Amino acid sequence: MPFVDRADAGRQLAARLEHLRGTHPVVLALPRGGVPVAFEVARALDAPFDVIVVRKLGVPFQPELGMGAIGEDGARVLNAAVVREAGVSSEQVAAVEQTERVELERRVRRFRGTRERLSVAGRTVIIIDDGIATGSTARAACRVARFQGAARVVLAVPVAPPESLESLRHDADEVVCIETPGHFFAIGQWYGDFSQTPDDEVVALLESAGGRKKPTEAGLRREAREAQVDEDVEVHAGTILLSGHLTLPEGAQSVIVFAHGSGSSRRSPRNQFVASVLNRDRLGTLLFDLLTAEEELDRANVFDISLLARRLARVTHWLRGEPTIKHARVGYFGASTGAGAALLAAAEPNAQIGAVVSRGGRPDLAASRLGEVRSPTLLIVGGRDQLVLELNREAKAQLRCESRLSIVPEATHLFEEPGALETVADMASSWFTRHLLEAPS
Repeated sequence: MPFVDRADAGRQLAARLEHLRGTHPVVLALPRGGVPVAFEVARALDAPFDVIVVRKLGVPFQPELGMGAIGEDGARVLNAAVVREAGVSSEQVAAVEQTERVELERRVRRFRGTRERLSVAGRTVIIIDDGIATGSTARAACRVARFQGAARVVLAVPVAPPESLESLRHDADEVVCIETPGHFFAIGQWYGDFSQTPDDEVVALLESAGGRKKPTEAGLRREAREAQVDEDVEVHAGTILLSGHLTLPEGAQSVIVFAHGSGSSRRSPRNQFVASVLNRDRLGTLLFDLLTAEEELDRANVFDISLLARRLARVTHWLRGEPTIKHARVGYFGASTGAGAALLAAAEPNAQIGAVVSRGGRPDLAASRLGEVRSPTLLIVGGRDQLVLELNREAKAQLRCESRLSIVPEATHLFEEPGALETVADMASSWFTRHLLEAPS
Protein backbone atom coordinates (compact mmCIF):
# COMPACT_ATOMS: atom_id res chain seq x y z
CA MET A 1 0.00 0.00 0.00
CA PRO A 2 1.74 3.25 -1.10
CA PHE A 3 0.23 5.42 1.69
CA VAL A 4 -0.49 4.52 5.29
CA ASP A 5 -3.04 7.34 5.58
CA ARG A 6 -3.55 10.90 4.36
CA ALA A 7 -0.94 12.34 6.71
CA ASP A 8 1.66 9.91 5.35
CA ALA A 9 0.64 10.87 1.80
CA GLY A 10 1.08 14.53 2.71
CA ARG A 11 4.60 13.98 4.00
CA GLN A 12 5.57 12.09 0.86
CA LEU A 13 4.01 14.77 -1.33
CA ALA A 14 5.84 17.53 0.57
CA ALA A 15 9.17 15.99 -0.44
CA ARG A 16 8.14 16.31 -4.11
CA LEU A 17 7.24 19.98 -3.61
CA GLU A 18 10.41 21.12 -1.84
CA HIS A 19 11.49 23.05 -4.96
CA LEU A 20 8.62 25.48 -4.37
CA ARG A 21 9.77 26.58 -0.92
CA GLY A 22 11.53 29.67 -2.30
CA THR A 23 8.39 30.86 -4.09
CA HIS A 24 6.60 31.46 -0.76
CA PRO A 25 3.50 29.54 -1.87
CA VAL A 26 -0.01 29.39 -0.47
CA VAL A 27 -1.30 25.84 0.14
CA LEU A 28 -5.01 25.30 -0.55
CA ALA A 29 -6.80 22.05 0.25
CA LEU A 30 -9.93 20.61 -1.30
CA PRO A 31 -12.12 19.56 1.64
CA ARG A 32 -12.57 17.20 3.17
CA GLY A 33 -10.02 14.54 2.25
CA GLY A 34 -7.41 16.95 0.91
CA VAL A 35 -7.05 18.79 4.22
CA PRO A 36 -4.91 16.26 6.19
CA VAL A 37 -2.67 15.88 3.10
CA ALA A 38 -2.29 19.63 2.62
CA PHE A 39 -1.66 20.25 6.32
CA GLU A 40 1.54 18.19 6.13
CA VAL A 41 2.65 19.96 2.96
CA ALA A 42 2.04 23.40 4.43
CA ARG A 43 3.91 22.49 7.59
CA ALA A 44 6.89 21.14 5.64
CA LEU A 45 7.08 24.21 3.38
CA ASP A 46 6.28 26.63 6.20
CA ALA A 47 3.48 28.00 4.01
CA PRO A 48 0.10 29.57 4.84
CA PHE A 49 -2.72 27.05 4.63
CA ASP A 50 -6.43 27.29 3.82
CA VAL A 51 -9.23 25.45 2.05
CA ILE A 52 -10.44 26.21 -1.46
CA VAL A 53 -14.17 25.55 -1.59
CA VAL A 54 -15.61 25.10 -5.06
CA ARG A 55 -18.87 23.80 -6.48
CA LYS A 56 -19.40 22.39 -9.92
CA LEU A 57 -22.17 23.91 -12.03
CA GLY A 58 -23.98 21.04 -13.73
CA VAL A 59 -26.15 21.29 -16.81
CA PRO A 60 -29.73 21.48 -15.43
CA PHE A 61 -31.06 18.39 -17.20
CA GLN A 62 -27.76 16.45 -16.95
CA PRO A 63 -26.12 17.58 -13.69
CA GLU A 64 -23.17 15.19 -14.00
CA LEU A 65 -22.05 17.22 -17.06
CA GLY A 66 -20.14 20.25 -15.78
CA MET A 67 -20.66 23.60 -17.48
CA GLY A 68 -18.55 25.57 -15.03
CA ALA A 69 -17.67 26.12 -11.40
CA ILE A 70 -17.98 28.71 -8.66
CA GLY A 71 -15.80 29.73 -5.74
CA GLU A 72 -15.81 32.28 -2.95
CA ASP A 73 -16.13 36.05 -3.39
CA GLY A 74 -18.25 35.70 -6.51
CA ALA A 75 -15.74 33.63 -8.48
CA ARG A 76 -17.39 31.96 -11.49
CA VAL A 77 -15.88 30.25 -14.51
CA LEU A 78 -17.98 28.86 -17.36
CA ASN A 79 -17.21 26.45 -20.16
CA ALA A 80 -18.76 28.42 -23.00
CA ALA A 81 -18.63 25.45 -25.37
CA VAL A 82 -20.65 23.21 -23.01
CA VAL A 83 -23.16 25.99 -22.29
CA ARG A 84 -23.62 26.60 -26.00
CA GLU A 85 -23.81 22.96 -27.09
CA ALA A 86 -26.22 22.04 -24.26
CA GLY A 87 -28.43 25.03 -25.07
CA VAL A 88 -28.40 26.36 -21.51
CA SER A 89 -29.84 29.87 -21.18
CA SER A 90 -28.32 32.59 -19.01
CA GLU A 91 -31.35 32.34 -16.73
CA GLN A 92 -30.75 28.61 -16.25
CA VAL A 93 -27.07 29.22 -15.50
CA ALA A 94 -28.04 31.82 -12.89
CA ALA A 95 -30.55 29.44 -11.28
CA VAL A 96 -27.97 26.63 -10.98
CA GLU A 97 -25.39 29.06 -9.61
CA GLN A 98 -27.80 30.36 -6.99
CA THR A 99 -28.51 26.84 -5.73
CA GLU A 100 -24.85 25.83 -5.65
CA ARG A 101 -23.75 29.08 -4.01
CA VAL A 102 -26.01 28.41 -1.03
CA GLU A 103 -24.22 25.06 -0.48
CA LEU A 104 -20.80 26.63 -1.11
CA GLU A 105 -21.40 29.31 1.52
CA ARG A 106 -22.65 26.71 4.00
CA ARG A 107 -19.45 24.72 3.60
CA VAL A 108 -17.29 27.83 3.91
CA ARG A 109 -18.98 28.75 7.19
CA ARG A 110 -18.57 25.20 8.47
CA PHE A 111 -14.89 24.87 7.64
CA ARG A 112 -13.52 28.40 8.07
CA GLY A 113 -15.95 30.02 10.45
CA THR A 114 -15.32 33.74 10.82
CA ARG A 115 -11.71 33.67 9.56
CA GLU A 116 -11.03 35.50 6.31
CA ARG A 117 -10.04 33.67 3.15
CA LEU A 118 -6.31 33.76 2.39
CA SER A 119 -5.60 36.06 -0.55
CA VAL A 120 -3.92 34.32 -3.49
CA ALA A 121 -3.48 37.40 -5.66
CA GLY A 122 -0.04 37.34 -7.28
CA ARG A 123 0.99 34.19 -5.36
CA THR A 124 2.05 30.68 -6.27
CA VAL A 125 -0.83 28.46 -5.22
CA ILE A 126 -0.48 24.74 -4.48
CA ILE A 127 -3.88 23.00 -4.73
CA ILE A 128 -4.02 19.64 -2.97
CA ASP A 129 -6.48 16.77 -2.76
CA ASP A 130 -6.09 13.21 -1.47
CA GLY A 131 -6.31 11.89 -5.04
CA ILE A 132 -7.90 12.46 -8.42
CA ALA A 133 -10.39 10.28 -10.27
CA THR A 134 -11.99 12.20 -13.14
CA GLY A 135 -10.34 15.51 -12.23
CA SER A 136 -13.49 17.62 -12.46
CA THR A 137 -13.18 19.05 -8.93
CA ALA A 138 -9.44 19.70 -9.29
CA ARG A 139 -10.04 21.42 -12.61
CA ALA A 140 -12.67 23.65 -11.03
CA ALA A 141 -10.30 24.55 -8.18
CA CYS A 142 -7.49 25.48 -10.58
CA ARG A 143 -9.77 27.72 -12.60
CA VAL A 144 -11.26 29.39 -9.53
CA ALA A 145 -7.76 30.06 -8.12
CA ARG A 146 -6.79 31.78 -11.37
CA PHE A 147 -9.99 33.80 -11.27
CA GLN A 148 -9.02 34.91 -7.76
CA GLY A 149 -5.68 36.21 -9.05
CA ALA A 150 -3.16 33.37 -8.56
CA ALA A 151 0.03 34.05 -10.55
CA ARG A 152 0.98 30.36 -10.74
CA VAL A 153 -1.10 27.26 -10.05
CA VAL A 154 0.45 23.94 -9.01
CA LEU A 155 -1.82 20.91 -8.67
CA ALA A 156 -0.40 18.25 -6.33
CA VAL A 157 -1.96 14.90 -5.38
CA PRO A 158 -0.71 11.56 -4.04
CA VAL A 159 -2.44 9.39 -6.68
CA ALA A 160 -4.30 9.75 -9.99
CA PRO A 161 -4.77 7.85 -13.26
CA PRO A 162 -2.44 9.07 -16.06
CA GLU A 163 -5.26 10.13 -18.40
CA SER A 164 -6.84 12.40 -15.79
CA LEU A 165 -3.51 14.03 -15.02
CA GLU A 166 -2.84 14.67 -18.69
CA SER A 167 -6.18 16.44 -19.12
CA LEU A 168 -5.38 18.72 -16.16
CA ARG A 169 -2.09 20.01 -17.56
CA HIS A 170 -4.08 22.64 -19.45
CA ASP A 171 -5.47 24.02 -16.19
CA ALA A 172 -2.36 24.01 -13.98
CA ASP A 173 1.12 25.37 -14.63
CA GLU A 174 2.60 22.30 -12.95
CA VAL A 175 1.16 18.93 -11.97
CA VAL A 176 2.83 16.82 -9.26
CA CYS A 177 1.70 13.27 -8.50
CA ILE A 178 3.43 10.41 -6.67
CA GLU A 179 1.52 7.37 -7.95
CA THR A 180 0.06 7.14 -11.48
CA PRO A 181 -1.31 3.58 -11.74
CA GLY A 182 -2.36 2.28 -15.13
CA HIS A 183 -5.12 0.18 -13.57
CA PHE A 184 -7.06 2.64 -11.41
CA PHE A 185 -10.23 1.59 -9.60
CA ALA A 186 -10.68 4.12 -6.81
CA ILE A 187 -8.53 6.50 -4.77
CA GLY A 188 -9.06 4.53 -1.58
CA GLN A 189 -7.33 1.42 -2.92
CA TRP A 190 -3.97 3.23 -2.56
CA TYR A 191 -4.42 3.97 1.14
CA GLY A 192 -4.18 1.68 4.14
CA ASP A 193 -6.56 3.98 6.02
CA PHE A 194 -9.00 5.88 3.80
CA SER A 195 -11.69 6.45 6.40
CA GLN A 196 -13.76 9.59 6.05
CA THR A 197 -12.32 12.90 7.20
CA PRO A 198 -14.85 14.37 9.68
CA ASP A 199 -15.77 18.05 9.49
CA ASP A 200 -14.34 18.52 12.97
CA GLU A 201 -10.96 17.27 11.80
CA VAL A 202 -10.99 19.76 8.92
CA VAL A 203 -11.79 22.61 11.29
CA ALA A 204 -9.19 21.50 13.84
CA LEU A 205 -6.41 21.32 11.25
CA LEU A 206 -7.30 24.72 9.80
CA GLU A 207 -7.35 26.27 13.26
CA SER A 208 -4.05 24.67 14.22
CA ALA A 209 -2.50 26.06 11.06
CA GLY A 210 -3.41 29.49 12.38
CA GLY A 211 -1.17 29.06 15.41
CA ARG A 212 -2.79 26.49 17.65
CA LYS A 213 -1.12 23.20 18.53
CA LYS A 214 -1.70 20.47 15.97
CA PRO A 215 -4.26 17.94 17.19
CA THR A 216 -2.85 14.43 17.23
CA GLU A 217 -4.12 12.06 14.58
CA ALA A 218 -4.91 9.52 17.29
CA GLY A 219 -7.03 12.11 19.10
CA LEU A 220 -8.93 13.03 15.95
CA ARG A 221 -9.60 9.38 15.13
CA ARG A 222 -10.73 8.76 18.70
CA GLU A 223 -13.20 11.65 18.46
CA ALA A 224 -14.45 10.30 15.15
CA ARG A 225 -15.00 6.86 16.66
CA GLU A 226 -16.84 8.31 19.63
CA ALA A 227 -19.06 10.37 17.35
CA GLN A 228 -20.37 7.55 15.19
CA VAL A 229 -21.45 3.91 15.05
CA ASP A 230 -19.24 1.74 12.85
CA GLU A 231 -19.78 -1.89 13.72
CA ASP A 232 -20.79 -5.36 12.58
CA VAL A 233 -24.37 -6.22 13.47
CA GLU A 234 -26.72 -9.19 13.42
CA VAL A 235 -29.79 -8.14 11.48
CA HIS A 236 -33.10 -9.75 12.36
CA ALA A 237 -35.19 -10.51 9.26
CA GLY A 238 -38.12 -12.28 10.81
CA THR A 239 -36.76 -15.53 12.25
CA ILE A 240 -33.56 -15.29 10.18
CA LEU A 241 -30.33 -13.69 11.41
CA LEU A 242 -28.26 -11.97 8.72
CA SER A 243 -24.76 -10.51 8.96
CA GLY A 244 -24.43 -6.78 8.36
CA HIS A 245 -22.36 -3.68 8.95
CA LEU A 246 -23.91 -0.46 10.24
CA THR A 247 -22.22 2.95 9.97
CA LEU A 248 -23.77 6.07 11.45
CA PRO A 249 -21.81 9.31 11.08
CA GLU A 250 -22.28 11.95 13.75
CA GLY A 251 -25.71 13.51 13.43
CA ALA A 252 -26.94 11.05 10.80
CA GLN A 253 -30.66 11.50 10.18
CA SER A 254 -30.97 8.95 7.38
CA VAL A 255 -29.80 5.41 6.70
CA ILE A 256 -29.23 3.91 3.26
CA VAL A 257 -29.86 0.17 3.11
CA PHE A 258 -27.81 -1.62 0.44
CA ALA A 259 -29.18 -4.50 -1.64
CA HIS A 260 -26.31 -6.19 -3.46
CA GLY A 261 -26.42 -8.06 -6.73
CA SER A 262 -26.14 -11.77 -7.44
CA GLY A 263 -22.83 -13.30 -6.49
CA SER A 264 -22.01 -10.41 -4.15
CA SER A 265 -22.29 -9.70 -0.42
CA ARG A 266 -21.98 -7.00 2.22
CA ARG A 267 -18.23 -7.08 1.51
CA SER A 268 -18.65 -5.88 -2.07
CA PRO A 269 -15.76 -3.39 -2.56
CA ARG A 270 -17.89 -1.30 -4.90
CA ASN A 271 -20.77 -0.97 -2.48
CA GLN A 272 -18.33 -0.35 0.39
CA PHE A 273 -16.78 2.48 -1.59
CA VAL A 274 -20.17 4.06 -2.35
CA ALA A 275 -21.09 3.67 1.33
CA SER A 276 -17.91 5.50 2.38
CA VAL A 277 -18.87 8.47 0.20
CA LEU A 278 -22.38 8.51 1.66
CA ASN A 279 -20.88 8.39 5.17
CA ARG A 280 -18.64 11.33 4.27
CA ASP A 281 -21.78 13.28 3.45
CA ARG A 282 -23.43 12.40 6.78
CA LEU A 283 -25.64 9.58 5.52
CA GLY A 284 -25.77 6.38 7.53
CA THR A 285 -25.41 3.03 5.75
CA LEU A 286 -26.37 -0.59 6.37
CA LEU A 287 -24.69 -3.23 4.23
CA PHE A 288 -25.95 -6.74 4.87
CA ASP A 289 -26.16 -10.18 3.33
CA LEU A 290 -29.58 -10.78 1.78
CA LEU A 291 -29.25 -14.53 2.30
CA THR A 292 -27.69 -16.84 4.87
CA ALA A 293 -24.70 -18.95 3.85
CA GLU A 294 -26.95 -22.01 3.58
CA GLU A 295 -29.52 -20.20 1.44
CA GLU A 296 -26.84 -19.03 -0.98
CA LEU A 297 -26.02 -22.66 -1.81
CA ASP A 298 -29.32 -22.82 -3.70
CA ARG A 299 -28.76 -20.59 -6.74
CA ALA A 300 -32.51 -20.24 -7.21
CA ASN A 301 -32.60 -18.09 -4.06
CA VAL A 302 -30.06 -15.64 -5.51
CA PHE A 303 -32.47 -14.76 -8.32
CA ASP A 304 -35.70 -14.98 -6.32
CA ILE A 305 -36.50 -11.27 -6.41
CA SER A 306 -39.69 -11.66 -4.37
CA LEU A 307 -37.75 -13.41 -1.61
CA LEU A 308 -35.02 -10.76 -1.67
CA ALA A 309 -37.59 -7.95 -1.55
CA ARG A 310 -39.32 -9.53 1.45
CA ARG A 311 -35.94 -9.92 3.15
CA LEU A 312 -35.14 -6.27 2.47
CA ALA A 313 -38.50 -5.16 3.90
CA ARG A 314 -37.92 -7.18 7.07
CA VAL A 315 -34.44 -5.73 7.51
CA THR A 316 -35.93 -2.25 7.12
CA HIS A 317 -38.48 -3.09 9.82
CA TRP A 318 -35.64 -4.21 12.11
CA LEU A 319 -33.72 -1.02 11.39
CA ARG A 320 -36.67 1.16 12.34
CA GLY A 321 -36.92 -0.64 15.65
CA GLU A 322 -33.33 0.11 16.70
CA PRO A 323 -33.39 2.81 19.43
CA THR A 324 -30.48 4.89 18.08
CA ILE A 325 -31.93 5.19 14.56
CA LYS A 326 -35.65 4.49 14.80
CA HIS A 327 -36.49 8.03 13.64
CA ALA A 328 -34.06 8.02 10.71
CA ARG A 329 -35.40 8.26 7.18
CA VAL A 330 -34.60 5.21 5.05
CA GLY A 331 -33.34 4.98 1.48
CA TYR A 332 -32.41 2.01 -0.70
CA PHE A 333 -29.30 1.56 -2.84
CA GLY A 334 -29.59 -1.44 -5.15
CA ALA A 335 -26.96 -2.91 -7.44
CA SER A 336 -27.72 -5.25 -10.36
CA THR A 337 -30.44 -7.70 -9.27
CA GLY A 338 -30.51 -5.98 -5.88
CA ALA A 339 -32.00 -2.93 -7.57
CA GLY A 340 -34.98 -5.04 -8.65
CA ALA A 341 -35.46 -6.19 -5.05
CA ALA A 342 -35.15 -2.60 -3.78
CA LEU A 343 -37.83 -1.32 -6.16
CA LEU A 344 -40.13 -4.24 -5.39
CA ALA A 345 -39.80 -3.57 -1.65
CA ALA A 346 -40.30 0.17 -2.17
CA ALA A 347 -43.55 -0.53 -4.06
CA GLU A 348 -45.24 -1.93 -0.94
CA PRO A 349 -48.03 0.42 0.24
CA ASN A 350 -46.55 1.08 3.68
CA ALA A 351 -42.86 0.94 2.73
CA GLN A 352 -42.17 4.67 3.34
CA ILE A 353 -38.81 4.63 1.56
CA GLY A 354 -37.53 8.17 1.09
CA ALA A 355 -35.47 7.54 -2.07
CA VAL A 356 -34.06 4.73 -4.22
CA VAL A 357 -30.83 4.62 -6.23
CA SER A 358 -30.05 1.85 -8.71
CA ARG A 359 -26.45 1.20 -9.86
CA GLY A 360 -26.25 -0.81 -13.05
CA GLY A 361 -29.54 -2.24 -11.89
CA ARG A 362 -32.19 -4.57 -13.21
CA PRO A 363 -35.39 -2.61 -12.53
CA ASP A 364 -37.10 -4.79 -15.12
CA LEU A 365 -37.14 -7.56 -12.49
CA ALA A 366 -39.74 -5.48 -10.65
CA ALA A 367 -41.65 -4.60 -13.81
CA SER A 368 -45.02 -5.74 -12.51
CA ARG A 369 -44.84 -3.24 -9.61
CA LEU A 370 -42.88 -0.29 -11.05
CA GLY A 371 -46.00 1.81 -11.44
CA GLU A 372 -46.63 1.49 -7.70
CA VAL A 373 -43.25 2.87 -6.58
CA ARG A 374 -43.68 6.27 -4.91
CA SER A 375 -40.08 6.80 -3.81
CA PRO A 376 -38.00 9.24 -5.93
CA THR A 377 -35.82 6.92 -8.01
CA LEU A 378 -32.43 7.49 -9.64
CA LEU A 379 -31.31 4.94 -12.26
CA ILE A 380 -27.54 5.06 -12.92
CA VAL A 381 -26.21 3.11 -15.91
CA GLY A 382 -22.89 2.95 -17.75
CA GLY A 383 -22.98 4.38 -21.27
CA ARG A 384 -21.37 1.23 -22.66
CA ASP A 385 -23.68 -1.15 -20.77
CA GLN A 386 -26.09 -1.20 -23.70
CA LEU A 387 -28.40 -4.06 -22.69
CA VAL A 388 -28.91 -2.79 -19.15
CA LEU A 389 -29.24 0.77 -20.43
CA GLU A 390 -32.15 -0.23 -22.64
CA LEU A 391 -33.80 -2.12 -19.76
CA ASN A 392 -33.50 0.99 -17.59
CA ARG A 393 -34.99 3.23 -20.27
CA GLU A 394 -37.99 0.92 -20.49
CA ALA A 395 -38.29 0.81 -16.69
CA LYS A 396 -38.16 4.60 -16.36
CA ALA A 397 -41.10 4.87 -18.76
CA GLN A 398 -43.12 2.70 -16.36
CA LEU A 399 -42.26 4.65 -13.20
CA ARG A 400 -44.91 7.10 -12.00
CA CYS A 401 -42.79 8.65 -9.27
CA GLU A 402 -40.13 11.34 -9.61
CA SER A 403 -37.33 9.61 -11.50
CA ARG A 404 -34.15 10.25 -13.44
CA LEU A 405 -31.97 8.13 -15.70
CA SER A 406 -28.32 9.22 -15.41
CA ILE A 407 -25.73 7.79 -17.78
CA VAL A 408 -22.03 7.64 -16.88
CA PRO A 409 -20.26 8.09 -20.25
CA GLU A 410 -17.89 5.32 -21.36
CA ALA A 411 -18.59 3.22 -18.25
CA THR A 412 -19.34 -0.49 -18.44
CA HIS A 413 -21.58 -2.59 -16.17
CA LEU A 414 -19.24 -2.71 -13.14
CA PHE A 415 -18.07 0.93 -13.45
CA GLU A 416 -14.44 -0.19 -13.41
CA GLU A 417 -13.19 2.71 -15.54
CA PRO A 418 -11.15 5.47 -13.79
CA GLY A 419 -13.48 7.82 -11.96
CA ALA A 420 -16.66 5.98 -12.94
CA LEU A 421 -17.47 4.66 -9.48
CA GLU A 422 -16.70 8.06 -7.92
CA THR A 423 -19.24 9.57 -10.32
CA VAL A 424 -21.82 6.97 -9.25
CA ALA A 425 -21.17 7.68 -5.57
CA ASP A 426 -21.45 11.44 -6.03
CA MET A 427 -24.72 11.05 -7.96
CA ALA A 428 -26.13 8.77 -5.27
CA SER A 429 -25.07 11.09 -2.47
CA SER A 430 -26.65 14.12 -4.16
CA TRP A 431 -29.91 12.21 -4.74
CA PHE A 432 -30.15 10.93 -1.17
CA THR A 433 -29.13 14.28 0.32
CA ARG A 434 -31.80 16.07 -1.68
CA HIS A 435 -34.60 13.66 -0.84
CA LEU A 436 -33.68 12.49 2.66
CA LEU A 437 -31.88 15.42 4.27
CA GLU A 438 -33.22 18.50 2.54
CA ALA A 439 -36.85 17.37 2.13
CA PRO A 440 -39.18 17.85 5.09
CA SER A 441 -39.67 14.80 7.30
